Amino acid sequence: MNHLVDEMKSEGAIVIDPADLESHGKFDDTELLVLMYELKADLNAYLASRPDAQVRSLADVIAFNAKNKDKEMPYFAQDLFLKAQEKGPLTDKEYVAALAANHSLSREHGIDGVMDKFHLDAIVAPTGGPAWIIDLANGDHAVGGSSNAAAVAGYPNINVPAGFIFGLPVGISFFGRAWSEPVLLKIAYGFEQSVKARKPPKFLAEIKI
Repeated sequence: MNHLVDEMKSEGAIVIDPADLESHGKFDDTELLVLMYELKADLNAYLASRPDAQVRSLADVIAFNAKNKDKEMPYFAQDLFLKAQEKGPLTDKEYVAALAANHSLSREHGIDGVMDKFHLDAIVAPTGGPAWIIDLANGDHAVGGSSNAAAVAGYPNINVPAGFIFGLPVGISFFGRAWSEPVLLKIAYGFEQSVKARKPPKFLAEIKI
């Protein structure tokens, strides 16, 4: 990231560092709660609109997975599906309150707040770490990422190839306030043309670390 920031500076960008989101990590619980409600509501609506679908609701999906667990769930169960199925409609007070908290923390006290404070055109951050080896015993080994705030706020976020770590691709993200797509596209395109980090995938059989 230090190298990439230097690249942007060499192209004339003014970089403010640090410019941290004060609400980072504060809406993890409410974010998951909203996800549970919306997963059920939206999946039910989608499946109900598909007359050709063998399953017509989240409950049907859960039942199908349970009936075919040897094929569908050989390693992990469907814990999130089960939790989502327990949720009520999107009019529930619990959902409405969680959604309001998410918007306040990710917008006013998140992206909008830091952009107003430092007069920013965009926020830049690593998209995430390189992909990890599948671990059936311990689960995922994610090392964090930057898509959380923009996703919760409903704001635009553009990811551009940024380079490689141990031969695995990593990206850089540019995100900002609502309706800032034109500015973000210009910045992301300028970065892409300057760094030219993307390489065609080779589909290697193994990665040497």
